Amino acid sequence: MLSPQRVFFKTFGCRTNQFDTQVMMARLEHHALSQDEMDADAIVVNSCTVTNGADASVRNYIRSVRRKNPDARIILAGCGSHSKGEALFEAGEVFGVMGHSEKEQIDSLLGREERFYEIGDLEHVDETIVTEFVGKSRAFIKVQEGCDFACSYCIIPSVRGRARSYPLTQIEEQVRVLAANGFGEFILTGTNVGSYGKDIGSSMAELLRRLSRLRGVRRIRIGSLEPIQIDAAFLELLDEPWMVRHLHIALQHTSDAMLERMNRRNTYASDVRLFEHLAERGYALGTDFIVGHPGEGEQEWHEAMERIERLPLTHIHAFTYSQRDGTASADMRDRVRGDIAKARHRELTQKIAEKNFAFRQAHVHDLDVLVEGGRDGIYNGLDQYFNRIQIHSTEDLTGNWVRIDEAEATAEGNVFKLGMRNEE
Repeated sequence: MLSPQRVFFKTFGCRTNQFDTQVMMARLEHHALSQDEMDADAIVVNSCTVTNGADASVRNYIRSVRRKNPDARIILAGCGSHSKGEALFEAGEVFGVMGHSEKEQIDSLLGREERFYEIGDLEHVDETIVTEFVGKSRAFIKVQEGCDFACSYCIIPSVRGRARSYPLTQIEEQVRVLAANGFGEFILTGTNVGSYGKDIGSSMAELLRRLSRLRGVRRIRIGSLEPIQIDAAFLELLDEPWMVRHLHIALQHTSDAMLERMNRRNTYASDVRLFEHLAERGYALGTDFIVGHPGEGEQEWHEAMERIERLPLTHIHAFTYSQRDGTASADMRDRVRGDIAKARHRELTQKIAEKNFAFRQAHVHDLDVLVEGGRDGIYNGLDQYFNRIQIHSTEDLTGNWVRIDEAEATAEGNVFKLGMRNEE
């Protein structure tokens, strides 16, 4: 068994990976956390494999850090361990590979003297209660793992497994501990968050109600939902004071031809009804959108942008399609040229930026902001509509809640300088 090591964590990808890194940090008993990869004896790479580009970023980091710190032992974790771990291990580029189910064994794995390949299974649900969320003002709460969808562009179900929910009592305990440690905003995350509960006789609505009753819970965000996962029980919660007035609902496209090609479960007709209802209830609305997926011709793009014009969107996470080997989309013809996809991406994001500005202009009053950090008298945080706001203050506001009576909406973002008061 090796002597205690200094361990640096490098996290790629989504909020689920960020939570998984916190789980591994919480499991360090005989080893110390390092904040500097150059000073580390071991470097744990919590990887993303959502696209070929994500794989390349992980490989490039591994090769770069091996040059900078050749004595460090590099251990591959995360989704990439299931898709590329064997190849990287056999090539000698990493000292060890650990699958999702092995996260809670990290302390003993770090102590091994011999190289290891422990991929585990895709059925495990972690039991670790994270007591801190290092470097964050908000806490991510993982509520489920895996996905039962089969979108044509996505590799994630094959590296995360089938959808499975964490027990309600475990999630409650996780939130209770973090609330006692000073966290007031909680972001529910997972591979496919909206599927929560279907395998254990519960639901997202029940989970939200139970978490809202815990002392110290001030605001709850949901990482992402599918349109078909928003049911009547969920809609009944829209006016609750602890619900963030922002929902991220993954559409991926607005052309029905493209949605069918992507093997999605939503249609534009049902999507627009849902979004208009939510907007009428005062919600900011974000979505994921894949630009340049195979088969996206001029007709499909024109239709998509016409429909984007009607949808009451305020935020967007737009991706230019990137091929992922092993998916159905990777074998499709009718490729979209890169320059065309980039131009469409610019057109889409500019349109949503205009919509966001109009929304912010109409929502400048009574903003509740959790300040994430800042320096030199300029701080920033997110309001209840998921809009970032810049706050000018002579006192350190990091980690505080600030109630803003009226902000100034500019094209670049919201700003607040005068008339500020802290709300404890």
